[in-house]
Amino acid sequence: MERREREADNGGIMNQENLERKLSAGSPNRSGTQSLGRGIRLMRMIASKPDFGWRLSDLSAACQQDKATVHRMLTCLVQERLVERRAHDRHYVPGPLMYELGLAQRPRVQFHRYADAALQEFARQQGGIALFLLRSGNEYVCSLRAGTLTLTGLMVHPGTRRPLFTSVGGIAILQKLPKEEARQVLLSNIAQEISFRGSGRLDALQKMRERSDRHGFGVNLGDVVSGVHAFAVPVMDSGGQPFAALCLMGSPEQYSEEHLPHLHDQLKTLADMLAARARALGL
Repeated sequence: MERREREADNGGIMNQENLERKLSAGSPNRSGTQSLGRGIRLMRMIASKPDFGWRLSDLSAACQQDKATVHRMLTCLVQERLVERRAHDRHYVPGPLMYELGLAQRPRVQFHRYADAALQEFARQQGGIALFLLRSGNEYVCSLRAGTLTLTGLMVHPGTRRPLFTSVGGIAILQKLPKEEARQVLLSNIAQEISFRGSGRLDALQKMRERSDRHGFGVNLGDVVSGVHAFAVPVMDSGGQPFAALCLMGSPEQYSEEHLPHLHDQLKTLADMLAARARALGL
């Protein structure tokens, strides 16, 4: 048994070394660390559009790398099953190894199961859509979505990855970050928004931030998407830092401004429960 475990561990190390070696191949003037960093950024970009996928030319432009370099990295990532090239449209999408590696984080898997059940019940009680957003650097990634309410314009599903300041949940996280860190994240988010979508939404996003600051938690009363009201509070880790946000979304008829105190209390109660569970699991 011990021998098999050692062989499995060694196999994992060899696979990682093989990945690093392939990513750095053809770039003798650049360190393996730099090449690996570019590969990780490429995977993050691919994960941002898991359903539609990416064409090679679009990935090259988004990553600001020449097509030959991106193609070389993609060839390696496809071989390692971190990325797949879809047969019917030849778009690049996340591969199964991305998911498989995450299963090694057993406490997070346990927390995810607990949070899923809690959000399902919360969404049922509130009659809306509940989201659980994880902080991922300057971005959020949707971990869970619960509820059956139909909301036109709500395009956030598990796996969705976007800049923090574009979501009421991201705003709730930003509110709890140290002032300078929050400023740096916001500057990065604005630059990313302009780069990918232009400046058309900046006024609406600013209105959501200002409204949230007035209320002390994430509040969006149709500021970004007409007909969608959204509210969010942060979920704190054992170090007192926001690692996630709990969101509730619905129609203006369901959740008007007069309901804000009640909604905040309901969100805060569940967020505290989730935070306690995360601490118990060592997260």
